[in-house]
Amino acid sequence: MKENQILEELKRDNDEVLEKIYLDYKKPFFNYAKKFNINNEEITDIYQDVILAFIQNIKTGKLVQFDSTIKTYLFSIGKYVIYNKIKKENKLQIVDSFKESNFKTEKEYEVLFLQELSDKQQLLKKSFDLLGEKCQQILTLFYFRGFNLEEITTHLGYNHKDVVKSQKSRCLKSLKDKMT
Repeated sequence: MKENQILEELKRDNDEVLEKIYLDYKKPFFNYAKKFNINNEEITDIYQDVILAFIQNIKTGKLVQFDSTIKTYLFSIGKYVIYNKIKKENKLQIVDSFKESNFKTEKEYEVLFLQELSDKQQLLKKSFDLLGEKCQQILTLFYFRGFNLEEITTHLGYNHKDVVKSQKSRCLKSLKDKMT
């Protein structure tokens, strides 16, 4: 069954299709979420919130057709739920380029994260995927996991913090170059 056919079935409250989606993506989502040091109970809660948001977006008409796979859509919701949870627990530092002041209300905040990726975000994702593994690791640890340079140095086994600092700078420049 194609994504948009699945969407139509979910609009008709087809519980069998919903159960299949729930079960098909549960294990991959759990594997993804474990990267953030979240326990299984919390992952279960997050996954159920993701499924509820997915269904709510269908029922309210926010999601009328898929521009990506169902998995990508679910994981994009889940990613932001996880990041928000980590941020609330003060485990994630706010990135300079990500200003909270852009969110005027909780409703706008929720809608932003439940929408598909914008063209610029898709370009960023594609450009990030073109980076080498080390660059991806460094940028992910610094910007998304909230590691400082000393923690990255230890985590990745570098000898000096300055090496990580210059590597991060080169990686960021490379990412910006790939986006233009």
